[in-house]
Amino acid sequence: MSTNRATSWPMVRLYALAFLFFSANSILTVIIPIRSEGMGASNTMIGLIMGTYMLTCMLFRPWAGYFVHKYGPNKVLRVLLVIHVAALLLYPFVGFEGFFAARLMQGVATAFFSMALQIGIIDALSDEERSQGVSLYSLFTYMPSIAGPLIAFGIWEWGEMNAFTAAMIAIAVMTGLFGASTSMQQPSKEQPVEQSDSGEKGNRWRGWGRMLTQPELVVCSTLMLSASVVFGAVTVFIPLYASQVLHGNAGVYLMMQAGVIVLARYLLRKRVPSDGLWRPRYVAGILLLAATAALLLSVSTSVGLPALYVSAVLMGIAQALLYPTLMTFLTFVLPSSSRNVLIGLFIASADLGISLGGVAMGPLADSLSYAGMYAVCSGLAVTMAGLAALYRRRLVKPGSDHTMGGSA
Repeated sequence: MSTNRATSWPMVRLYALAFLFFSANSILTVIIPIRSEGMGASNTMIGLIMGTYMLTCMLFRPWAGYFVHKYGPNKVLRVLLVIHVAALLLYPFVGFEGFFAARLMQGVATAFFSMALQIGIIDALSDEERSQGVSLYSLFTYMPSIAGPLIAFGIWEWGEMNAFTAAMIAIAVMTGLFGASTSMQQPSKEQPVEQSDSGEKGNRWRGWGRMLTQPELVVCSTLMLSASVVFGAVTVFIPLYASQVLHGNAGVYLMMQAGVIVLARYLLRKRVPSDGLWRPRYVAGILLLAATAALLLSVSTSVGLPALYVSAVLMGIAQALLYPTLMTFLTFVLPSSSRNVLIGLFIASADLGISLGGVAMGPLADSLSYAGMYAVCSGLAVTMAGLAALYRRRLVKPGSDHTMGGSA
């Protein structure tokens, strides 16, 4: 009887490391906007602070893919953990301006961490188990968000910066120690012979130029970027917006959304397509869930609490399914010679979208209100659902033995 390597103990250790690594974010996502607003920051400035993190991730993702390919995920993992620990220790001891430096350091660490772990997971698992591994990794990155927002609001309401300092130090120490003792599995299948350094550099630069020649990558990156704008706008501004809804609570919203993400990614992990076929109706349906969730957020100040929390559920389902679906699809269709770099570009598009959810939507919230900004997010998601459906018609070729278009 064959063993499922996606749930083997060495892989579970990697998922647990992802859990520890992203634990701090679940607290910082709430504390930074509220603390910045208390210091007099506008929505535009708060968006810039929060957006610095994912914007940095975006810029470093492709380089992370190259360095992981060249030096291996284990060596990269050790270095980035040092940077991550330093960033977490900086947060409690800096003022408003220091947030930018800490977010930048954390962004660099996250870019390399996620690339190292995801490439390690992809290389270690068989084709049939790949989607499960990606889904479980994503699941563990969101698990801290179930309790983290409530902990953050508790810290803020108590006014205990000592508690915040202790939390950051504890997370930094546990992540560093656990990460130092964790290594990637050896690949489960035979890998191609490693290229020379000059060949790798050529592939890296060709990877940048070939992005526009890979229609699958362009479409998936566009969908992921746009959806991530919606996800990012929720993450950045819901701590400030929920209080405008009668009896609304941002901590409960974020906890519900994270809980749904975790449950959906676990319960539906085997439902994520892992055969390399494009399923337009499936992807479009996920994007329509995000559009509905954003629309409910937009009207929740007038409709009331049910709209707010139904939005959390729908947004959680959409966020749980979209990334592993697109990521798994790309691992099948991208050329193996430049797959790591091209996957880095795809993940960079998600980072850019999250960043724009703060940087671009902040000024929009200042000019239109939060409700108007979330209505724009809903329209963006609807447009991307249409793109996902149209992409199928472009790919299907009558009489072809193999097409990228599959039934939903």
